[in-house]
Amino acid sequence: MTIFEALRESHDRQRTLLDLLVKTHGDSDGRDELFKRVRAELEHHAGAEERALYIPMMEHDMTQEKARHSVAEHHEIDELIETLQQTDYSSPSWLATARQLQEMVTHHLDEEEQEVFQLAGRVFDDATKQSLADTYQEEMRRLAS
Repeated sequence: MTIFEALRESHDRQRTLLDLLVKTHGDSDGRDELFKRVRAELEHHAGAEERALYIPMMEHDMTQEKARHSVAEHHEIDELIETLQQTDYSSPSWLATARQLQEMVTHHLDEEEQEVFQLAGRVFDDATKQSLADTYQEEMRRLAS
């Protein structure tokens, strides 16, 4: 498995969880449980992805700028998660912010899959793509425990 395949698995999970999250209503157990899952998935993924993909990308001139841009987007996503954490589940603005989060994450994932992966694919050889996948999966396990 390559780093890109490993990341796509998490991306698919994120898209599914966010789709479910924006269909939740008010101060419900379902909203609480899904938000906790979304938050954990996004936080773990961002941390592991930065370590396994973006830090190695920053070592190459061709991919450095794209890696920095993606890390900046992770911070914007973190800020929206923080806003959601500080907003009451029953507040009308909660769902609006959750939709904003879904939009931002979806844009970020699409950009990664359509631009970042292609660019990174040109600077990493096959062995590196596989070892970065191992790094990513180990980091995901570590963050989840």
